[in-house]
Amino acid sequence: MYQIISDGACDFSQKEADFHQIEIIQFYISFDDETHIREGIDITKEEYFNKLLSDKTLFPKTAQPNPQDYIEVYTPHLQAGRDIISLTISSKLSGSHNSAVIAADILREEFPERTIEIIDSLNGSIGQGLILNEIINMRDAGYDLQKTAQTAREILKTTRIYFTLDSLEYLKRGGRIGPTTALVGGILGLRPIFHLQEGEVVQLENVRGKKNAIRLIEEAMVETLKDETDKINISVGHILSRKDADAFKAKTEDALGIKLARPITEVGAVIGSHAGPGALAVAYCRKYEAIGA
Repeated sequence: MYQIISDGACDFSQKEADFHQIEIIQFYISFDDETHIREGIDITKEEYFNKLLSDKTLFPKTAQPNPQDYIEVYTPHLQAGRDIISLTISSKLSGSHNSAVIAADILREEFPERTIEIIDSLNGSIGQGLILNEIINMRDAGYDLQKTAQTAREILKTTRIYFTLDSLEYLKRGGRIGPTTALVGGILGLRPIFHLQEGEVVQLENVRGKKNAIRLIEEAMVETLKDETDKINISVGHILSRKDADAFKAKTEDALGIKLARPITEVGAVIGSHAGPGALAVAYCRKYEAIGA
C-alpha cells in the first residue's frame, strides 16, 4: 500500500485530491514579501488572479514548500505503514523537488523499512497533473509502487505542454523578458508560444494576436496526435480565460474525434504568476497502458 502525494503545482483542486485520496502540499504566496499565504488554503486561484487584475501594482512572489512541510505530510503515512510516491514540479523551475528529497532523506533514517519515491515531473501545471492522473490510474489498477514509479518516469518523457499568454507584463515583472521586449510585443500585438523542454521553459514562436497563437497550437497538436488518439490523454488549462479554454477543448475533440477525459483546469499561482490572467495551456501524455506499445 502506498500514498500518492504531489506539490500544488499539479493544479488539482482540493475536491479532486480528496476524491482520489491523494495529498497536495501547497506553495506559498506573498504580496508584500512578508506575509505568506498558501494557495488553495488561504486564497483560491480565482481570488488570486482577480486580485492581480484589480491592482496592477501588485507583484506577488511564490515560494516552494520547505522540507518541514513535506516531513509533516509524509510522516503520518509512514507511521501508518504506507510507502510514498511523491511527484513534484520540474526541479529546473522550483526548489520544491529539492525540499521533497531533503525530507525523504531525513525520514528514511527514521523509517528504514519504508520506501519513499520522489519523482521530478520535469513539468508543471496541467502537464504535471496529467502525470499525476496516470499515477492514480496505476494505483487503482493494482500496480505496486516500484512499477508505478518506473512507468511514471517513462510517462513524463512523453508529456508535452504548450501555452500562450494574454500579456507579456507578468513575464517582464518576473524578469523573464526585458521591458523593451514586452513593450514591442504589446505594441505589435505579439503573443508568444512556449513549451517545456527537459523541464525548462522555451519559447517556440511569436504570433500576432492571441487567436492565431491558439490556432497554431491546436493545428500542431492535432497533426501530432491524430494517429495516437487511443494512447494519449489531453488536458486544457487557463487563467480567467474559460471561454477560450472551452472553445479549444471543443475544437480539439471535434478534430481528433475523441472526448477529453480531464476536466478543464484553472492554472494556479505557481505557473500563473509568470503567465498572468488570460493564459491558455494544453498538455498531453501517453497513457500508462500505452507505455512500450
